[in-house]
Amino acid sequence: MAATIIYDDRAAIDAASATIEGDNLWLATADLTRATGWEIKPEGACLGDRCVPLPAGRKAEFQRPGDRFNLAALARHLGQPYAADERHSVWSFAPAPEVIGGKLRSLEAPDFTLPDLDGKMHSLSDYRGRKVLLMSWASW
Repeated sequence: MAATIIYDDRAAIDAASATIEGDNLWLATADLTRATGWEIKPEGACLGDRCVPLPAGRKAEFQRPGDRFNLAALARHLGQPYAADERHSVWSFAPAPEVIGGKLRSLEAPDFTLPDLDGKMHSLSDYRGRKVLLMSWASW
């Protein structure tokens, strides 16, 4: 069964290799890398220079024969929040806690671009060094 994976700030991808078993999302390692950037190496799951060893005695929770990896198990191991919509086979993974913590400690808002009422686009970075009041509203 295919699944749509939204990982951090990457574009959503459709993973044809996905197998969903309860709260586990098994992917072929090629889809894992394409969707998330994580690669499986002898030292563990690696994202760039960062490698996370898989817990001893729990390898079957993360890996299966035939080049399969459980992305949800890795997220749980890292304390990374995620949500799954079983009905529509959509999985969304938030940034890892250390990424969020680093952004909060910097006290710098992430850049974004939105239109004003006249349709002119404005980026937060255009106002760097100036005081800015951000207001948001939601109907709920």
